[in-house]
Amino acid sequence: MINGYVHPDFADVAKVLQRQLPKKTAGGAAICVYHKGKKVVDIWGGTKNWAGAPWQADTLAVSFSTTKGVTSTLLHILVNKGLADYDDPVSKYWPEFAQNGKKDITIRTAMSHQAGLYAVTEQLETSSDMLNWDQALKGMEQATPTHQPDSAHGYHGFNYGYLIGGLIEKISGKKFQQILKEELVDPLKLDGAFIGLPETELHRRANLIGGGRRSDQFYLEGIMKLIEKPFVKLLLKAFSLFTNKPNNFIRTFIFPFTDDKFCWNSPELSSAVQPAANGHFTARSLAKMYAALSLRGSLDGVEILTPETVHKMSRVQNRKRDDVLFIPMHWRLGYHRVFAFGAPLKNGFGHFGFGGSGAWCDPERELSCAMTVNTGVGTPMGDTRMPILTSAVVKCVNRIEKYAPALDQEELVAENI
Repeated sequence: MINGYVHPDFADVAKVLQRQLPKKTAGGAAICVYHKGKKVVDIWGGTKNWAGAPWQADTLAVSFSTTKGVTSTLLHILVNKGLADYDDPVSKYWPEFAQNGKKDITIRTAMSHQAGLYAVTEQLETSSDMLNWDQALKGMEQATPTHQPDSAHGYHGFNYGYLIGGLIEKISGKKFQQILKEELVDPLKLDGAFIGLPETELHRRANLIGGGRRSDQFYLEGIMKLIEKPFVKLLLKAFSLFTNKPNNFIRTFIFPFTDDKFCWNSPELSSAVQPAANGHFTARSLAKMYAALSLRGSLDGVEILTPETVHKMSRVQNRKRDDVLFIPMHWRLGYHRVFAFGAPLKNGFGHFGFGGSGAWCDPERELSCAMTVNTGVGTPMGDTRMPILTSAVVKCVNRIEKYAPALDQEELVAENI
C-alpha cells in the first residue's frame, strides 16, 4: 500500500514506487518530487524494519553517499556568504591540513574529487575510527595524496565527509551539525535532515535491511568482504581493462581490519557525524533542498544561494573516467551527473548513494527528485532504482510541457494505490 499524494500528471511515479517495493519481504521507500517550486509527489510505502512497522510520513532513512550532496550545499552556502572562495587553499582555513604535500589543494580541487585523498584505509586504523570525528580529521591532516592534486580524480567515498565537513567547521567556527541546522534545516523548514542522528529522533529511523538476513542487523563490512570472492576478483580484473588502477576501489572502501560488530543500525553509528555517508533524511527534505537549487537558489521566498553561485557549483569540473568508480562521473563541485535510462539531463546534478537512495535537481526543467530506501546494496552509487525513477519523472515533465504547459493545484490522494 502506498500513502501520500501525487499530482495526476505524475501518476506514473506512484507506479514506479509500487513496482520497487519488496513484495515478499520487509522494506520500504519514499519518493518526493518538486516541479517549478511546487511539491507534486510525496509518497511512501512498505515497512521500516523486519518486524513490519509501516513506513510513515516522517520516517528517516540513512542515505549513504546521498549525504554528500547536502554537505556540499552547506559549503556552497558559506562561499555564497563570502566566507571563502572556491580557489582558496583548504589550508588557509585549516593550517594543519597543509602537511605532506597538501598545502596548495584548493576548495575546488577537494569538491571535485581531485585531491587524491580517497584512500581511507591508509588513514584510519579500524572501521570504528569512522565514528571518532576528531580522529578522522587528524587522519585527513596527516594524509598524503595518492597522486598530484588536479592531475586525476577519484571518488572520495568516506573521506569527502571529513575533508569537506572539517573545512565547513574551520571556515564557520561552528560545529557541523549546528551549521546544518542554521543554514539549511531552519531556513527551508526541512522536516527531517540529520547528519549525526539525535537520540530524540531514533524512533523515526528506518532500519537498513540486509539481503538474506531476517533481522535488523545490517553489517556493511560483511558485504564489503565480498571483495574476497572469486567472482568479485574477476570483476576487478575486468575493470583493469578500463583503468590501470583497479585497486583504488579497495583502498577507498575495503577495510582489511573490519569487524562484524560494526552494525550500521546501531545507535553509535547513527549518532556519529560522517558527512559523506551517515545522513538520515526524509525524501521530502532532500527534494525540497534540491528544489531550491533547481530554482537557482531560492524557494518560497527563502534564498539560500544566489543564481551566480548555483551556476558556479553546477559546472562540470572533469569528464574522464573516475579512478575509483571507473566511469565518467562528470563531477561538479560536490555533485555528479544524473543517471537515467533514456532521459539524459544535460544540466542536472545531484548525488546518489549506496543502497539505492538519491536526490537531484535539473534547473533547466525547474525539477527536483529524491528517494530514500532501506533495502538493497548495489554499487557505491546505488542501483537501477534511481535511474528508473529519474526517467519516469522526466517523462512526466516532458508530457506536461507538450500537452499541458501549466500545472494546476489539484492533488491526487494516493492512499491504497
